[in-house]
Amino acid sequence: MRPTGSTDLTLDLISRLRSIAAAACRDTGPAHDFLHVLRVEANARRIAEAEGADLAIVVPAAILHELFNYPKGHPEAHRSGEVCAERAREVLRAEGIEAARIDAIAYAIRVHPFSLGVIPETLEARVLQDADRLDAIGAIGIARLFATCAEMRRPFYRVDDPFCSAREPDDRQWGVDHFFKKLLRIPERLHAEAARAMAAARVETMREYLERLAGEIGAAADS
Repeated sequence: MRPTGSTDLTLDLISRLRSIAAAACRDTGPAHDFLHVLRVEANARRIAEAEGADLAIVVPAAILHELFNYPKGHPEAHRSGEVCAERAREVLRAEGIEAARIDAIAYAIRVHPFSLGVIPETLEARVLQDADRLDAIGAIGIARLFATCAEMRRPFYRVDDPFCSAREPDDRQWGVDHFFKKLLRIPERLHAEAARAMAAARVETMREYLERLAGEIGAAADS
């Protein structure tokens, strides 16, 4: 159910929320920094407008969806969305947002992580999921993958089988495996037609990259 009442999504409110998000992301790596937040916000706006979702829920959710993250590999990492949602509630209460809208925004943030595997009940939460997942693929997705790979000190690929031809992908061990474990599967998990349309060119970018990578590392892999 959509929340009743009205909350104007003013430029001043957006500016304040962005400032809070930027401060929260100040010490994060490039895979989850404030530039990521801005890209997800842009994706979310585009999808929401195409799908008729409530921008007054979608935009704040997109801006605040990275207020908190446990470090990669942390035993509580699966709770990042939950903790982030609670911090978003605090921010939104301070802004005087009505309770029903806060609930809708917090819900979207709580269920957005890919790792949870949750299919959201609301259109706005599905839009945020799609917007966040789109930023994991394409040219920017490749950049984020290898930024995380460096952060986790993992080799780019397994030299004897770089592209998981004869094994199951293990992205906890090798960076390129993440294409096969997650990234190339993202389009089939998008909810909105608008998001799937946006994903098509990004998938082609990734496939072309993998083809070029195969050509460049082939000699080393075969030696």
